[in-house]
Amino acid sequence: MGSSMSKKETPEWGSALMNNYGTPNITIARGKGITLWDTDGRKYLDFLGGIATNILGHNHPKIVEAITEQAGTLSHISNLYSHLPGLKLASKLKELSGDDSARIFFCNSGAEANEAAIKISRLTGRKKIIATIDAFHGRTMGALTLTGQESKRLPFQPLLKGVKHVRYGDGSALKSAITGRTAMVIIEPILGEAGVITPPPGYLRRARELCDEKGVLLAFDCVQTGMGRTGSWFGFEHEDIKPDIITLAKGLGAGLPMGAVIALGNSSQLLGPGSHGSTFGGNPIISAAANAMIAEIERKNYLTLNSTKGALLRNLLSSIEGVTQVRGRGLLIGISLRDQSAKKIAQELEKRGFLVNAANDETIRLAPAFIVTEKEILLFVATFAQICEEVYRG
Repeated sequence: MGSSMSKKETPEWGSALMNNYGTPNITIARGKGITLWDTDGRKYLDFLGGIATNILGHNHPKIVEAITEQAGTLSHISNLYSHLPGLKLASKLKELSGDDSARIFFCNSGAEANEAAIKISRLTGRKKIIATIDAFHGRTMGALTLTGQESKRLPFQPLLKGVKHVRYGDGSALKSAITGRTAMVIIEPILGEAGVITPPPGYLRRARELCDEKGVLLAFDCVQTGMGRTGSWFGFEHEDIKPDIITLAKGLGAGLPMGAVIALGNSSQLLGPGSHGSTFGGNPIISAAANAMIAEIERKNYLTLNSTKGALLRNLLSSIEGVTQVRGRGLLIGISLRDQSAKKIAQELEKRGFLVNAANDETIRLAPAFIVTEKEILLFVATFAQICEEVYRG
C-alpha cells in the first residue's frame, strides 16, 4: 500500500522544485485517518490537517468512494455546461448560508475566491477596500494587496491601489476608515496565519452595522474557519449576522483543491455572463468529494463534536508550563508561548511524531481533522507538556 520508496531513493527537493517553501524535513508517503507515514516508514499524528484542509483526515473511505465513483463517470466538463455534483454542491452551500438569495461561484483556492470578491466589489462602482493588519487573504496580486502582512507584500509592490489596513478587532478604527467611496470591508472571523487571533465579542456585528450605514459590502474570509471547523459552518454565526460575501477554500474540497464565493443579497447579482470564470472551478470530482464531506459532517454531528473537542484541547493546554494563552474556536487553536520557542517546540513535536505549525515565533497553530479522538488529543497534550517542561525548566 502506498510508495515503498525510501528517503534515500527519493529525488532531492531542490533538484526539481523552486525554493519558495524552503526544503521540508520529511517526505510523506501515505496517510490514513490523522496518521501519516513518511518515506522511511516513520509515523506521525497530523494535528495540522494540511493547514485546516484535510477536515475528515487522510484517505477517508467516504471521500475515496465519492472520488472513485465520479472519476469513473465524469472527471471534467467545461463551464459551458453544468454537471450534477456541482449543482448539488451549490444548492447545499446556499442552504448552509441560510439565505435564499445566495449564489455560488466555484474556483480552486482561497486566493482565487478573494480575487473574485475584489471583482464583485468593483462592480458596485466604488474602488476602495478596507482589510485588517496581520490578515492573510492569499498570495496572488489582488489577494496579496488585501493581506495585512508587510513582509509578504513588500517584495511585490506596487500592488492594487485603494486598499487600507486597520487594526483587527478595533471597531473605532474601522468606523474612521469607512467612507462613501469604500466598496468592501474584508475580515477573517479569526486571524489564522497571524496566530489564531479571535476578535473581541461584538466586533463582527459592529462591522456589519458600520457597513450597513455606508452601503458597503462586508466580506468574511472563512477559508480557515469554514466548513465546520469552529463549530459552525462558516465561523461567524456566533455573532448572529450575515455578510454580503463569504469566501471559502481549504476544507471545502476535503483535501482536494477547491474554493468558492457565496454572495448574498444584491452582491449575488453583480457578476454577469463573461465577467469572471475558472476552468477547473467546481470540477465534478472535487464537487463529489465536497458533497460526501458535508454529508459526513452532518451525519456524525461534527459541528457539535468540534466545539467539544476544541474546548477539551484548550482547557488541557492552558495549564501547561510556558503557555500564556490558548485562543481559537472549535478545532482551530493557537497556543501562545511566553517566549520565541514556537519553532523549536514544533520541531521537537515533529521528532516525536506530531505535526503542527509555528504560525510565528510565539504561537503554535493546531487544526486537526474532525475525526481526531480524545485518546489522540490526550496523547498530543501529554507530549506537548513534556516538551514544554524540557524547554522551560531544562
